[in-house]
Amino acid sequence: MRSESDEFDDVGPIDYLVVEYPGNSPTGEALPYLVDLVDQGLIRILDLVFVRKDPDGSVAAVDMVDLTRGGSTNLAVFEGAASGLLGQDDIEEAAKAISPGSTAAIAMYENRWAAPFARALRRGGARLVAVGRIPVQDVLAALDSAEAATAGT
Repeated sequence: MRSESDEFDDVGPIDYLVVEYPGNSPTGEALPYLVDLVDQGLIRILDLVFVRKDPDGSVAAVDMVDLTRGGSTNLAVFEGAASGLLGQDDIEEAAKAISPGSTAAIAMYENRWAAPFARALRRGGARLVAVGRIPVQDVLAALDSAEAATAGT
């Protein structure tokens, strides 16, 4: 019989992201890549919610069916991706990051590829004390700066 801690032991790190699409809906261009990540077992989508922020700043959930109506985007593969972990307060917080007149996808996902590593760390008594992400633009700017400094010497 498995306990809750045994089930937790098999879970990889959980991340979220908020992706803003100016206008009414996503183009669907990135969707095959997301599906591929899921199909390869690299990630597992726990929650996927779409919201629209009106020009007056009000925010409302958008049904996936409404996003795909009349377009080429097929989000049906993600219908039902709702673990309940992503709550209304999370949605409201994420909405602060998007611009009025935009639609956004809010995704919570498990990094399944990292589960064995995370399991080994937990079993060894390690604990996560910090986590972060460096925006690509910052990395590129730092590399450009380092290159300019090297060229100047």
